[in-house]
Amino acid sequence: MKPSRSEFITVRGLRTHVRHWGADDAPILFMVHGWMDVGASFQFVADSLAGNWHVIAPDWRGFGLTERAHADTYWFPDYIADLDVMLDHYSPGAAVNLLGHSMGGNVAGIYAGVRPERVRRLINLEGFGMPATRPDQAPRQYAKWLDQLREPPVLRTYPSVAAVAGRLQKTNPRLSDQRAAFLAPHWSAQNDAGEWEILGDPAHKKPSPMLYRIEEVMACWSAITAPVLWVEAEDTNMWQWMGPKEQARIEVDRRLGHLNNVQAKMIADAGHMLHHDQPEQLAKLIEDFLTAAR
Repeated sequence: MKPSRSEFITVRGLRTHVRHWGADDAPILFMVHGWMDVGASFQFVADSLAGNWHVIAPDWRGFGLTERAHADTYWFPDYIADLDVMLDHYSPGAAVNLLGHSMGGNVAGIYAGVRPERVRRLINLEGFGMPATRPDQAPRQYAKWLDQLREPPVLRTYPSVAAVAGRLQKTNPRLSDQRAAFLAPHWSAQNDAGEWEILGDPAHKKPSPMLYRIEEVMACWSAITAPVLWVEAEDTNMWQWMGPKEQARIEVDRRLGHLNNVQAKMIADAGHMLHHDQPEQLAKLIEDFLTAAR
């Protein structure tokens, strides 16, 4: 494995953990992880990159080793603002290559439309977005949020780090023993009772009171000026909330139609965690995209 190094910076008042691979003077490839994941999750992709890159992968607020928000709700715009601060810190005045997976792909896609001058090229891994909503769903959504504020959410604990690795493999059967053993201690930590806790604020489990407005997201996507690499996994489970696969394909393609300059790729024999399942294939797609003529 390629060695990585950690540092902590302050991002909007929170002590934020950032992992680095490669030389500081190499071209930056900024990677942001998905929900209930950590920056170390990109280790296998970093290992597979053939070129000279400075990979920077933070832990989002309330995940991994980054400080929790000390609030009862996590607000999606905060991730966008955190990303803005981190890019200003690591690449002031220069556009970066930005990659996001799942939730991170959603954040990166919105950001690339809001700050198009800050993104050289955008890579979206399975960042489809969330289900479309209607205004008449708002009363029920607010009520659901209020109800869940009454009982603090919890995350289950595990008796050993090996049990955490087993939990990762249960979610993703393609994950090898070696990769699961690497990820487990980055994904969890031992508490005072000797049990292993997931390094994620339980408050992330609460619903947002705000509806997901897909048309606003698509407006941000339409404002992206950078070339976009859109990567899906052939065996992803992210279709489920969109309905049958044929119906989901129509909706995904509708969303893709709001990107002005996009290359869509499919990775075979991979699920939603495609950066774990096929990091070599993914790394090649990334480097081919980043080094191609604009």
